[in-house]
Amino acid sequence: MTFVMGPALLFCPADRPERFPKAAQRADAVIVDLEDAVAPADKQRARGAILAQLGAAGDGPELDPSRTIIRINPAGTDEFEKDLHCLAHTPYRTVMLAKAESAAQLEALADYHVIALCETAVGVLNAPAIAAAPNVVALMWGAEDLLASLSGTSSRADDGGYRAVALHARSAVLLAARAFGKEAVDAVYVNIPDLDGLALEAADAAASGFGSKACIHPTQAPVVRGAYAPSEADVAAATELLQVAAVAGSGVFQHGGKMIDGPILKHAEATIRRAGIHS
Repeated sequence: MTFVMGPALLFCPADRPERFPKAAQRADAVIVDLEDAVAPADKQRARGAILAQLGAAGDGPELDPSRTIIRINPAGTDEFEKDLHCLAHTPYRTVMLAKAESAAQLEALADYHVIALCETAVGVLNAPAIAAAPNVVALMWGAEDLLASLSGTSSRADDGGYRAVALHARSAVLLAARAFGKEAVDAVYVNIPDLDGLALEAADAAASGFGSKACIHPTQAPVVRGAYAPSEADVAAATELLQVAAVAGSGVFQHGGKMIDGPILKHAEATIRRAGIHS
């Protein structure tokens, strides 16, 4: 099964199966959340909801396994073991491991494609080793849990921008993921009404190399998709640049008053790829 990552990943509480179809319609992939979005007393009911919607006529469509991620509880907990027991009876084989902190934790998930959520100090520091695990397909970072693990109070300053330590973690996880050829997922934007701020942050994520951004509300998904979609002008400029490069041959050349070399051409190729995803 080929998993479809896409730019907009939408969290959906596992104990709210009536929301599954809308989430699947609005986003590129759905993250069915068994961890933070579900109260401890409701976790078993949430697992039952996942099982109940599988092929249940009249109770809502089964989620497409190629576009569904199940966020499971941290490794080493009783809830983690219960989550795996539930998933063994489903077709879902892509999981997001909450609070991933070591490559050893991935061994229990050998039968799954894993998105490792690095959201503690230990997890961020061990991101390269986690990314190197063969069953890891992507890394994601989490801002608020990270600051909580540092005994901090907020990941963002008064102007809405990330604090320096959060930006460091964001960069560290992105670099680790890409160093090992894995996807990178940017953290959620918790200020739901601030769609302009979300658009700016998603555009920065796309330009920085994150393949996806996670969302916590359906209204955020189209904003993220729009931020990842190159403009017609960007596509035209990238196309022209690659055509000029083909004529110029190898080496460095000038175009539009700028020096063009290999890395700049790779930027243009990335723009064309993103345009293909959204066409």
